[in-house]
Amino acid sequence: MRTAAVLRRAHPFDKELQIAGLVLDLGELLRPGDAASPRDHDVAEAVRPLLGERVARLIRLHARAGDEAGFGALAAAGPDGEAAATLRQAHDGADAAGLEAGVLEDWQPVLELVAAGAYRAVAGRPFLPKS
Repeated sequence: MRTAAVLRRAHPFDKELQIAGLVLDLGELLRPGDAASPRDHDVAEAVRPLLGERVARLIRLHARAGDEAGFGALAAAGPDGEAAATLRQAHDGADAAGLEAGVLEDWQPVLELVAAGAYRAVAGRPFLPKS
């Protein structure tokens, strides 16, 4: 939840990015004790039917941003690549940020909006509610 809180402050209009930060660590629940599993991929596939392709793509790309070369490749990959690099940076720094993450119920409205497809990309602009 700290990653999502960091992203909510830094990118208040990108709800899909925030939700990707919220569900990113669910891999530990999907395959407990399996340190060798590709958790980001597992999480992406688990949440894709409910939260959409972009959230799943951000989670899959997150794993590629593990080093400086990965960050450069993601930045060149366009808006979702840049967002995935942002997701990685927020995840890496979330514990140090010292933010109050709140409770899971705080995220329910945003989860419902993203699951309903209320937020979609508009080329070159923030992710705004569909009208």
